[in-house]
Amino acid sequence: MSDAKARGRYVVALDQGTTSSRAVLVDHDGQMVDVVQREFTQIYPRPGWVEHNPQEILFSQLGSLTGLLQRHGLGADDIACIGIDNQRETTIVWDPTTGEPVMNAIVWQCRRTAQMIEERCSDPEVAAKIQAKTGLLPDAYFSASKIAWILENVPGARQRAEAGELLFGTVDTWLVWVLTGGLVHATDVTNASRTMLYNIHEGCWDPWLLDLFDIPASMMPEVRRSSGSFGETSYPGVPAGIPITGVAGDQQSALFGQCCFEAGQAKNTYGTGCFLLLHTGGEACASKNSLVTTIAASAPDVDHTEYALEGSVFVAGAVIQWLRDELGLIRTADETEYLAKSVPDNGGVYIVPAFTGLGAPYWAPDARGTICGLTRGANRSHIVRAALESLAYQSADLVRAMEADAGAPIATLNVDGGASRNDFLMQFQADLLGCELRRPQNIETTSLGAAYLAGLAVGFWSGTDELRGLRSTDDVFGRKMDEAQVETYLAGWKDAVRRTL
Repeated sequence: MSDAKARGRYVVALDQGTTSSRAVLVDHDGQMVDVVQREFTQIYPRPGWVEHNPQEILFSQLGSLTGLLQRHGLGADDIACIGIDNQRETTIVWDPTTGEPVMNAIVWQCRRTAQMIEERCSDPEVAAKIQAKTGLLPDAYFSASKIAWILENVPGARQRAEAGELLFGTVDTWLVWVLTGGLVHATDVTNASRTMLYNIHEGCWDPWLLDLFDIPASMMPEVRRSSGSFGETSYPGVPAGIPITGVAGDQQSALFGQCCFEAGQAKNTYGTGCFLLLHTGGEACASKNSLVTTIAASAPDVDHTEYALEGSVFVAGAVIQWLRDELGLIRTADETEYLAKSVPDNGGVYIVPAFTGLGAPYWAPDARGTICGLTRGANRSHIVRAALESLAYQSADLVRAMEADAGAPIATLNVDGGASRNDFLMQFQADLLGCELRRPQNIETTSLGAAYLAGLAVGFWSGTDELRGLRSTDDVFGRKMDEAQVETYLAGWKDAVRRTL
């Protein structure tokens, strides 16, 4: 504790998400002291296209950081270090001389490059080679085709990139580059593993993949461990000299924040999307069920690469936002639990929220959302309940695929993210899965993971054993529904998906 005090009283996590940027103050007991959040604009130039303004991302993140420090009267000496977790795959290309992005960021949800993936990766041998090198299934979801699209469609970008005049980064890289005054162009292994350009077995940007997408190697950031040095703050308005010592993609950060440090431990995050990760230790487990293999964030004393299986649901909490913002059926997300419980069942109504295609295990980029089973008796509560249930159904699909790949059942599923606050959803999820769900008292495990990774690197915490000891008593959910009822619900879901596909 004396070393921690000498280095600062707190760790700050910069939680850069898909719809907002947050700065989180974490103390030595692993408690979130305070959070400052800034939302930013979602840009939809065409159906299926999603963009963010990189400068707006930056200023929302810097605004939340400076607001947090000012609120508590904190300076550089009070902060031991900064950890960053971020929306993954989202792609930014910028000019390092001017610091200006060449266009808006292309967001992970964006489907504009689906045709490019079809053209370049439809050959089964090419697809198999991509999966063997990266652990990923060829898809527009990942960064590779987004970079290629920018180079092909922004006037002059190709020539500038080939001349070494442009840099690429996922959002973590962009933030690190700006915060360090342009001194550090780096990412971590977890974000690198989501680009579809990184060889997760050899630990390098893969020349064959760069050539496949015609991307100059000079654009690519240095790849570093998730827990370690990424430079120091050197940006006007931000206290100078704070070490940046933790970086991880948001889902790997949540896995770490859930203290899933060992093979066999799993977590599901219910955020804008839904992301299920199973730690597989030092083994890169190849999926036969349309999941992806990815790199897990590791503590600094781990001397080898650790891996995870992952399944992604593209639209989870976003369907609740859709109920609120587009349909006007609710005013706040909190209303959904009451409305779902106000009816005895879903009335035969199913929502398949394939707004940007269906993710794992279907990988159907052209699928679009459907509402099935509407009758004259269906009401607002049935539709809201069906929207909530869709999160659980999609997650159940992932769990079953993951269990098949791992060759063992998942006995305990750690849950987090905003929608995990909803007791109806958590109970319905436990009913579908028949396993134990554990929800920590602090469900903001994504930002907690970034704080842990950063703090371990500077000795703020002594190791993962100390982090396990910080975890508070969990809320536990187990199956209450009978098997026949579960099968009826699942049969209705499978029928709805079939209609969507």
